Amino acid sequence: MLGSRITLPNLITIARIGVCPAIFFLALSASVPGRLWAFVLFVVAGLSDVWDGYLARRYDWITDVGKLLDPLADKLLLVATFVPFYLLSHSDDPVGRIPWWGPLPAWVVLVIFGRELLITLFRSYAMRRGVVIAAGLTGKRKALLQALFSGGLLLWYPLRMTARTRGWEGAAAWEAWATFHGGWVAVTLALALLLTIYSMLDYLWRYRSVLGFRS
Repeated sequence: MLGSRITLPNLITIARIGVCPAIFFLALSASVPGRLWAFVLFVVAGLSDVWDGYLARRYDWITDVGKLLDPLADKLLLVATFVPFYLLSHSDDPVGRIPWWGPLPAWVVLVIFGRELLITLFRSYAMRRGVVIAAGLTGKRKALLQALFSGGLLLWYPLRMTARTRGWEGAAAWEAWATFHGGWVAVTLALALLLTIYSMLDYLWRYRSVLGFRS
């Protein structure tokens, strides 16, 4: 049956799960190539998420296995990036600091992970009551902004390390790029945080009937 069969989209999702540990450890690498590979693998993982979703919808390969694996892959990828970001930004190396933010605040990590846990539990509770909570537009936008932030920061690290070792810091071209790139990282984190909170409230409000509240 299609509901339990391993399809091409499922294999792509499994591969995405498989690269999460590599992204985690490469992001923590002390070398420029290691951190650059973390960025490359993250981009590949992000594109694979779009690809497997397209294939599943295009060829009607949506399966129960895929419904379980896809959100698991998304959450593992979130852990594989935000945990290294927290550790690096709180290390003694100033390269690890997040532009404009400095060390990644613990409350930001708690909000982002807490939202995922709360909505996962809420979905499970709703399912037991016969209500399926599909991914909403606000949730997709939240995920996109988180990906834009993570990708930007993963690329920022090797570029900043290269600028330090090659003496680019202080040069007009580098400072202009650092202002743009650093601003991208800082702003996408702020927007991702706001949408994380908003999407959580949006889900809870739209499905408030599951909790016994009437319109």
